[in-house]
Amino acid sequence: MAEPFLIGDRMTGGYGGADILHGCTVAVEKGEIAVIVGPNGAGKSTAMKAVFGMLNVHAGAVRLNGEDITRLSPQARVAKGMAFVPQTHNIFTSMTVEENLEMGAFLRRDDISGTIDEVYRLFPILKEKRRQAAGELSGGQRQQVAVGRALMTRPSVLMLDEPTAGVSPIVMDELFDRIIEVARTGISILMVEQNARQALEIADKGYVLVQGRNAYTDTGRALLDDPEVRRTFLGG
Repeated sequence: MAEPFLIGDRMTGGYGGADILHGCTVAVEKGEIAVIVGPNGAGKSTAMKAVFGMLNVHAGAVRLNGEDITRLSPQARVAKGMAFVPQTHNIFTSMTVEENLEMGAFLRRDDISGTIDEVYRLFPILKEKRRQAAGELSGGQRQQVAVGRALMTRPSVLMLDEPTAGVSPIVMDELFDRIIEVARTGISILMVEQNARQALEIADKGYVLVQGRNAYTDTGRALLDDPEVRRTFLGG
């Protein structure tokens, strides 16, 4: 069977000397949405950062489109087509919306205007506010700026760490709709989410982590339908 487009394969590692991940595997296919959920402290964001090269993996491997990228820096992974949106401090608040998008294209040497237009099509409110300082926007609009800026690199993989943290349920639904649209363009989405039930509803694949290990792995729908997963992680 062909390997997934992006896979963090049996990763063990953490920060300093302490391992947080223990043989953890997460993967996403091209144009699909994979969601990592689990209780607080389960290692969700750590797994994401391991895939992006932000911490040491001393066992296991990370492969993108069949290439071993385990030893590459985050910057080198961006050049390979990966984009990462952290949960906080993910925009330049004093810059305008459009300047934030332009900063996202720092690696590019070609004309970026078409990509900016695509971001504005995806997030119409950003076009409306393109001359406004990003720091003046609502939480949901800031997240749109952060995702839009990541898309400026024209990634093949978009990684989102808690994209709906702190936003209202209406804004969360809208962000998830946009994430589905991004996946439909062929971009792979790997996402960590606290709103597990809603995230699994849009997920092609779901990973439930507990203490840095895979507890359950299945389609989003199958996990939602699993009584044990529902009882333990989704509040019944």
